[in-house]
Amino acid sequence: MRAVIDEQRPRLSTARAGVERWLLLTASIALALLVLTFSAATFSGEPMKPSCCAVLELRQYTLHPGKRDVLIDLFEREFLESQEALGMHVVGQFRVAGDPDRFVWLRGFRDMPARAEALTAFYGGPVWQAHRNTANPTMIDASNVLLLRPMREGLGFAETAGRPAAGAKTLPAGRIGATVYMLRGPVDSALASLFDNEMKPALMEVGAMPIAVFQTEYAANNFPRLPIREGEHALVWFARFDDAAAYAAFQRRLKQSNRWNHNVLPALFKRLAASPQDLLLEPAARSSLR
Repeated sequence: MRAVIDEQRPRLSTARAGVERWLLLTASIALALLVLTFSAATFSGEPMKPSCCAVLELRQYTLHPGKRDVLIDLFEREFLESQEALGMHVVGQFRVAGDPDRFVWLRGFRDMPARAEALTAFYGGPVWQAHRNTANPTMIDASNVLLLRPMREGLGFAETAGRPAAGAKTLPAGRIGATVYMLRGPVDSALASLFDNEMKPALMEVGAMPIAVFQTEYAANNFPRLPIREGEHALVWFARFDDAAAYAAFQRRLKQSNRWNHNVLPALFKRLAASPQDLLLEPAARSSLR
């Protein structure tokens, strides 16, 4: 019996060694896949962040001359906490460089049903009722509104840490650049690939790192009291700059970029329904996005 066991021991050792080699190989492959996945995410530059909002309104208001500061003062005093208490997220509110009669703000929602519920509560509630007769006369047009969603998961605006306290008046030096492309058709996989593989790298090469990328949300407007632009297709990206000079330098470098001029513009222009709209947004004193 002992002789039989001794005879089988080399075979058992060989089998055990084979199992150990198999386990080591499996572990090595798993580790390699994990590293590659992390490296790909890091290389792509995708924002690995929770998004504040699955639905976003990009609201551009044309105001009566001299009324922008009136609206911003009212907005920052009365319309920030009161909206967010009802589940909305006011991402940011801005002056527009070079256009003294334009006010732009971004408002987000968890989803479309939450949008309908929150807007109904706010515009039917006491805060808006108390201040609408001050807000509305500042506006010539408030219908230039794009309803958007992140181009894909992870490309929305990150949750913010908060905003300056009520009464703050100091204006931040930082600027937000936004570019709006109105398209002939919806954003498809080919355009998303163009953005990932050519547009975004070209922007980064000349000093702009997109912090959020959106496309049209095609759900029906579930609060018709506030009109939105329907039947249109948009792609919108946002980037943060240290100041107005940094944004101007970015624009100069972009115009000189071989990659942008040769790889991006020819493919992009085929899809455009109108000239791109470039917005240099100046955050108001209490803007979360700055």
